[in-house]
Amino acid sequence: YRRHAAFALNLAVRIQGGVGDVEDIVHDAFLRAHDRLDELREAGAFRGWLGSIVVRLVRSRLRRGRFLGTLGFGAQEAIDLDALAAETAGPETRALLAQIYGVLRRLPVDQRIAWTLRYVERHTLPDVAQMVDCSLATVKRRIAAAQAALDVAFAENGGAGG
Repeated sequence: YRRHAAFALNLAVRIQGGVGDVEDIVHDAFLRAHDRLDELREAGAFRGWLGSIVVRLVRSRLRRGRFLGTLGFGAQEAIDLDALAAETAGPETRALLAQIYGVLRRLPVDQRIAWTLRYVERHTLPDVAQMVDCSLATVKRRIAAAQAALDVAFAENGGAGG
């Protein structure tokens, strides 16, 4: 737990865009990993395997939140820039992060997760495909769609990034 908890927490925060319930998500991920430890074929693959469990749990939470939001229940959690940005990040970087996560929140959950795993977490495309449990082609489509939405949003805002 001590070796992998920080990784799992950071992954959940970056995908989700805030710290709300991430400790519960990570706790549940470790419980699921423990219950399914016999499914792990290589001990060296534990980190990626745990990451895929965290991704699935965050995906479920995001989808549930989006569904409840469409029904008028619950408010969308604010973007937690303190959790996302490095302590040394300047105001421009923090503003850019807020814009990026603002766009990502409007995207379908699967696109948001794939883009975040690729460009924020810096995973390879095959690793992203494994973590989200879909084909490489599907991951590429999701990432491209998310990037296109970001490009459009930043073009509309005067080319502030992208």
